Amino acid sequence: MYQYLELMQQVLDKGSFRKDRTGVGTRALFGGQMRFDLKESFPLLTTKKLHLKSIIHELIWFLKGDTNIKYLQENGVTIWDEWADKDGNLGPVYGKQWRGFSAEGTYATILGNTGYEDGLVINPDDHDNKELGFKNLETTSIDQIGKVLWYLKKFPFSRRHIVCAWNPLVIDQMALPPCHCLFQFFVREENGKKYLSCQLYQRSCDFFLGVPFNIASYSLLTYIFADCLGYVPDEFVWTGGDVHLYDNHIEQAKLQLSRHPLPPSAQLYIRNHHEFPWEYKFDDFEITGYESHPAIKAPIAV
Repeated sequence: MYQYLELMQQVLDKGSFRKDRTGVGTRALFGGQMRFDLKESFPLLTTKKLHLKSIIHELIWFLKGDTNIKYLQENGVTIWDEWADKDGNLGPVYGKQWRGFSAEGTYATILGNTGYEDGLVINPDDHDNKELGFKNLETTSIDQIGKVLWYLKKFPFSRRHIVCAWNPLVIDQMALPPCHCLFQFFVREENGKKYLSCQLYQRSCDFFLGVPFNIASYSLLTYIFADCLGYVPDEFVWTGGDVHLYDNHIEQAKLQLSRHPLPPSAQLYIRNHHEFPWEYKFDDFEITGYESHPAIKAPIAV
């Protein structure tokens, strides 16, 4: 994780002071990239301890298309509590956009989760529908996760393996607009095996609290898709837009930079294979060999 620490040091040294929505203030740079080889280890920060339970449950929650924090609270995860209304709702955030992207802001049940023919919701005007064998459903919402999985199976070398959470039509209805807003998969073949990589574009990057979570979450997502497809997890590429440290995270960042990274030794194992990404459960995952320095607490900017 040296590249993470190097980018953090750049933000401290070269970041411009910027007022922000929260009123806290940030030091920020525009544009950054990190690459992680998933064949070597699972990329978990070692200069502070990460809460793996929150990372895994949040991703499961996204993949199920959920936008209410009840599931998270039932599993002891509180990272979305500050943004939820009194009923636990967040509006059409990540889960809604991943599993039912549309112009409608309220969450509607996605049709089926058992397969593409019955479960994939698409736009009936899409000219590819007949060719791909999709049903001509009377809907204008789309299950992006289901569709990109289908494309990865049928057309692995396509350049269209994209899921987008940034929906301008309903941004104002979201408790928090998507920070990690678009990801793309890439497949390469070597010696008869297919290798799966993922690149994330993150428009707003809370570098101390959020980005370590995002690296782990999207690496886990890459493992999940690879497991569904029978491919090998290859590389995760993180690309950031507004890369910032909040002013009340500066001392914590300096403490983290004073710590020597431990060798990258974490490994992720998937105990149970599933056909679709939304079928995975917390107990399907095992992370071994993760060693780190103690956690560093910092306030969250809401």
